[in-house]
Amino acid sequence: MKRILFVCIENANRSQMAEAFARLHGGDGIEARSAGSKPSGVIHPKAIRFMAELGYDLTAHGSKSLDQVEGTFDAVITLGCGDSCPWVPARLREDWALPDPKHMDDEAYREVRDAISAKVRDLLGRL
Repeated sequence: MKRILFVCIENANRSQMAEAFARLHGGDGIEARSAGSKPSGVIHPKAIRFMAELGYDLTAHGSKSLDQVEGTFDAVITLGCGDSCPWVPARLREDWALPDPKHMDDEAYREVRDAISAKVRDLLGRL
């Protein structure tokens, strides 16, 4: 089983969608988690709405801190949090410099969501 951790600042948008896509695209061979360096405590309503368009229910997720994540990972992906994301050891580390979509209009939000999906598919193919 491959373990992947997706990290952003609030754990409310990008990292939540990435975790969801890893679960959707990776199946039983992937254990996906997400966390934030300064979690907001809630999943952004747009993330819930735009993942629901694809049949995924983000309401079952929770915004959590890196302190709540344990173990080692095959891959740690940071999503635009720069220095706000502490070092988490992993065999593969990448930063996906995707903009935070929380203040974007619907079309731009979907573009970020779809970019995350494509990047997750690529990552899974390399693990």
